[in-house]
Amino acid sequence: VVIEVPYIFLQTVLFVLITYPAIGFYVSFYKVFWYFYTIFCTLLYYNYFGMMLVSLTPTYQVAAVFASFAYTMFNLFAGFLITGPQIPVWWRWCYWICPVTWSLRGMLSSLYGDIHKEITVYGQQTMISAFLENYYGYRYDQLYIVAIMLLAFPLIFTCIFACAIAKLNFQRR
Repeated sequence: VVIEVPYIFLQTVLFVLITYPAIGFYVSFYKVFWYFYTIFCTLLYYNYFGMMLVSLTPTYQVAAVFASFAYTMFNLFAGFLITGPQIPVWWRWCYWICPVTWSLRGMLSSLYGDIHKEITVYGQQTMISAFLENYYGYRYDQLYIVAIMLLAFPLIFTCIFACAIAKLNFQRR
């Protein structure tokens, strides 16, 4: 598990060096750090999620089937296609446990949550920060919760992977 961290760190450094200036985000150490942290944790939890699925299933083909289902659910409940406030109340728990939700929340809140520039949305003038809060439910002052959750998902997936590798043995007949 630990051997993956340097590789993912290097991937994140290269990704941030290429994409941050290419996209044209606001340049400040704080925003670059949050971008780096969000991408790093996102790559970690995707990697450890795959390792966890492989350790929990008898073959990698079964793991691939579960992964495709899980990635579909991640995209559906991430809060981007259907925003968090618009998801029905009885499905909102899926929104809160979806790791991609926290990646999007961290990315958009940290990069745009403190910008008070006026934009036109649906024919009305609003500030970028107010739009993020009203439409997506992303609040800039909750970035500390995002940081904890983005760290929690790789740790949870790693612990499940470690337990599954130690306890499950699919080679028994």
